[in-house]
Amino acid sequence: MSEKQKKPQKLKARLPRGFVDRDAADIRAVNEMTARIREVYERYGFDPVETPLMEYTDALGKFLPDSDRPNEGVFSLQDDDDQWMSLRYDLTAPLARHVAENFNEIQLPYRTYRAGYVFRNEKPGPGRFRQFMQFDADTVGAAGVQADAEMCMMFADTMEALGIKRGDYVIRVNNRKVLDGVLEAIGLGGEDNAGARLTVLRAIDKLDKFGPEGVRLLLGEGRKDESGDFTKGARLNADQIEKVLFFVGIKDYAQSAADLAKLVEGSARGSEGVEELNQIGHLVTSAGYRPDRIKIDPSVVRGLEYYTGPVFEAELQFAVTNEKGEKVVFGSVGGGGRYDGLVSRFMGQPVPATGFSIGVSRLMTALKNLGKLGQSEVVAPVLVTVMDGDIESMGRYQRFTQELRAAGIRAEMYQGNWKKFGNQLKYADRRNAPIAIIQGGDERAEGVVQIKDLIEGKRLSGEIEDNTSWREARVAQVSVPEAEFVAKVREILEAQAEDRARAV
Repeated sequence: MSEKQKKPQKLKARLPRGFVDRDAADIRAVNEMTARIREVYERYGFDPVETPLMEYTDALGKFLPDSDRPNEGVFSLQDDDDQWMSLRYDLTAPLARHVAENFNEIQLPYRTYRAGYVFRNEKPGPGRFRQFMQFDADTVGAAGVQADAEMCMMFADTMEALGIKRGDYVIRVNNRKVLDGVLEAIGLGGEDNAGARLTVLRAIDKLDKFGPEGVRLLLGEGRKDESGDFTKGARLNADQIEKVLFFVGIKDYAQSAADLAKLVEGSARGSEGVEELNQIGHLVTSAGYRPDRIKIDPSVVRGLEYYTGPVFEAELQFAVTNEKGEKVVFGSVGGGGRYDGLVSRFMGQPVPATGFSIGVSRLMTALKNLGKLGQSEVVAPVLVTVMDGDIESMGRYQRFTQELRAAGIRAEMYQGNWKKFGNQLKYADRRNAPIAIIQGGDERAEGVVQIKDLIEGKRLSGEIEDNTSWREARVAQVSVPEAEFVAKVREILEAQAEDRARAV
């Protein structure tokens, strides 16, 4: 067989690793969830802003997840002017660039929110994707811890607006200055130890995932995971490890405050962090947020290097079943903190900032576990069937469809092979269409349309065993004048909705 006669190979359809396709149910669930979040942010006086998916790589700078190599941790490409651009890793670094670039026009404090996809060029795994959505809120230009306290309160209010009851969530708060004080106390202060401090931060951030013993390995020589991959540790000695584990193991801040103050003794930064924690505790308590909602917890560190003060994390405390069939606490669905240096590096002057980010996909999974999403009803479209294919009839069917849509009713005209009417009803059944609109030549001559209640028809179908009787009975089908058909469709849809409500 010649080369020309060879059958061309089909292109294989492949979804890239670490990415997912989203169906209608997921998209609607996300829209429902983000609408509730947006309502809380707006109530607090925050306004929306949007930044592009791509930034110049140097705008992400040293805050890349693993190193300053252009394509390590982020997806990058070179522009035609040889500048490196990267898909955004989070929504915070782009906001910092936006604020710096528009600083003279922005009213400070700048209170804003935005939702969007972020991208991580990292190893995908169960529940770990390379593209996912975040929903952020930030205050830029407010130096006082009252801005951080407000973030925590808004975080708590958002959880409750989503239907997560008290006791099922907690906003945990710490301060990176306190941790810096601890690291100074164990000999990891100064610029020379910046890399070691970052490794320690990342190790502590895995406390919920790996437990104290896993973190102990990461603080020491390193840890091998189930796949055999080895993560290098911070190589601290035994005494240093014990002090770090004591700090992150504090469960009752009030009882351990004296021990913590002693641990950071001699560190001005550490003492300042302890005082800020005390101030946040006072502010949230004064506003009526008890420790069952907002809690001081030294185990919270947040993995990114750019946090400079208070840090916070929203944790869901109910149990779910993991991939191994084990009952585990659901865990973190978002977090944030103060990042006073991120805008400043563009400006050459101090610009304080604080904010938090919600992991939309992860939180959506949690809400589905609680039965808090997907409650909003989406009714399938009414189907306008096609009995005749001439252009005049088609125009009439299209007019029926548009009249329904103009009345706020979801509707579609059948687009397949209209000559086999049975196929149209099968299509309506697969679409779970509530109603079919039918008009053949006889109905057109009389100026009427047939309206078939497909939901009621399914219910009654079990009572008629003979196909001939079924056709003659025209089950759940009524004839109405063309001018009245929209009103009749609405009446049937409302009756169907009442039936569904009673069934629930």
